[in-house]
Amino acid sequence: MPLRWRLSMLTAVMVLVSMGAMTVVAYATISSSLTASVDRDLEEKAHSLLNRTLDPFVIARIDDEISLFKAYNPDTRISISPGGWGSYHGDVIPVGGEFHESAEGTTVSLRTVGNERVLAAANEYGATVRLAQDMSDTQELITSLGVVLLSISAVGVFIAIAAGMVTSSAGLRPVSQLQRAVDRVTRTDELRPIPVDGNDELATLTHSFNAMMAALQDSRTRQTQLVADAGHELKTPLTSMRTNIELLMMLNRNGSQGRISEDDRKDLERDVMAQMEELSTLIGDLVDLAREDAPEKTMESIDFREVVETSLERVKRRRPDLSFELKTVGGEVTGDPFALGRAVLNLMDNAAKWSPADGTVRIRLSAVDERTFGLTIADSGPGIPVADRERVFERFYRSVSSRSMPGSGLGLSIVKKVIERHGGSIVVDESDDGGTLMRITLPGKPETTGDSNGHVRVAEPKGRGQVFAERWMKRNKDGLT
Repeated sequence: MPLRWRLSMLTAVMVLVSMGAMTVVAYATISSSLTASVDRDLEEKAHSLLNRTLDPFVIARIDDEISLFKAYNPDTRISISPGGWGSYHGDVIPVGGEFHESAEGTTVSLRTVGNERVLAAANEYGATVRLAQDMSDTQELITSLGVVLLSISAVGVFIAIAAGMVTSSAGLRPVSQLQRAVDRVTRTDELRPIPVDGNDELATLTHSFNAMMAALQDSRTRQTQLVADAGHELKTPLTSMRTNIELLMMLNRNGSQGRISEDDRKDLERDVMAQMEELSTLIGDLVDLAREDAPEKTMESIDFREVVETSLERVKRRRPDLSFELKTVGGEVTGDPFALGRAVLNLMDNAAKWSPADGTVRIRLSAVDERTFGLTIADSGPGIPVADRERVFERFYRSVSSRSMPGSGLGLSIVKKVIERHGGSIVVDESDDGGTLMRITLPGKPETTGDSNGHVRVAEPKGRGQVFAERWMKRNKDGLT
């Protein structure tokens, strides 16, 4: 059953119950009132007749008195027995029921026999009066009253149904708009907002529905953009790698080995390996980006110093030819440990990638105030032009100077999403020696007591791993793993 019909029927049932109760109460009250009125009238007549039996002249003309009473009360039968008489004059009326004392000092009995209301009254002198009034007219009046009340109840129910239909149709109009909007989305795949009228609960529901559709549209736009950008970015390395693989396959056929030198063959193999590494990095970045676009994960308390130090250890293994200077303070942040670790690692990787051999990457974790961490990562590279500093956080954006370097153009976009999701901010600046300085602020609980410089560690490759560094640099230059 449609909702408007259910509301209308509910209204009708409530009206029916209310009017039914009122009808029953009104019928019982009026019926009791009419019967009580007849009883009072009979008692008054009986009391008057008992008083007249004390007059000897009336007793002598008792039959005339009965005839006179019937002339004025044609619907009432009468029977009189004066005091001391053993017989009754008038109609034959049976006596019965329970007797009780009335206010006038007489003994009265009232009961209903058939369609008559029968009263028997006696005084202290032994005189008795019996009256039987026909109740047909009264019963007919009560029946007519009941019919009228039932008719009014029925009309009220139909009016209630009609009023319920009108009210429910008007009240559920926004719900109907929502239904049509949902049907339109299903049919046309369009996410257009619904016009909102008023400020009631249904208007609030419509606002919420519009906000949901806006969020869906935004998510759809981001997904479409991600798929388009990913397809564009994947096409170039895939095409290049396919060309190189086809060339290698062609050279490996019988009789083709001598057409290319061994150095050229190694160059092709290194290109293929480099392109595979580029694809692997791009796919990993896309997965991270999709993870950041997913619903928020449960946050937990994290030792931020440990996050920074763990990320630094990973970067140092990749670039043992660089020096890393780290200054930290303790404290905790609330967030996703994997996402924060990935963001810090991306920033350190970028700094290491752009730093020259034997350069220094400077990392400082400090307390901006008692509720904010400050993290700066500076390198000694060429830096980022002022015009590109805002755009480096866009997806797949790569400046002209960085297009010759490996990378997907997603790393800084992921970093910014992570930092902003944790309530922080990131800006690009210039380091003291002309390189890039990444400046991050993040809400947390840094340790602000003790040494303001924090813990200081300087990692120098010379003297501890020079041989390993030189071997690593040579292998990296040759493109081998």
